[in-house]
Amino acid sequence: MDGLFSIKSDVFSFGVLLLEIISGKKNSGFYREDSTKNLMKHAWELWKDGRILELVDSSMDNSFPEQEIVRFIQVGILCVQENAKDRPTMSDVIFMLRNETPIPSLKQPAFVLTSKDYSAKASTTGSTPSLNDMSITIVEGR
Repeated sequence: MDGLFSIKSDVFSFGVLLLEIISGKKNSGFYREDSTKNLMKHAWELWKDGRILELVDSSMDNSFPEQEIVRFIQVGILCVQENAKDRPTMSDVIFMLRNETPIPSLKQPAFVLTSKDYSAKASTTGSTPSLNDMSITIVEGR
């Protein structure tokens, strides 16, 4: 978002791609009933609610080991953590995907706008924030 790239930028992109493959949905333009929601926020909410398997594309027809797909989703969320230092390296990602090693604790992913953030923006500006305002709020919150 800031035009700064690092090895961890690639990890972030890989995490988004992994979530897109599992869900069958694009991160950009992912809208359900809430226009402030993206795929990362949707995955995070399902994870917090203990309903993470709802993220999986229905065309997969349960053709996967449940533990394996949950692990892949966890790794995807880990890759899109807000702070780059909380993201694994790509070699760690490969190791986690191939082995049944413990996954580090997940934190809220990047670019997740909460209703509190939305309300704060509205109260400070006196108007309902636009999607561009929300992006600014998210980046400023880093």
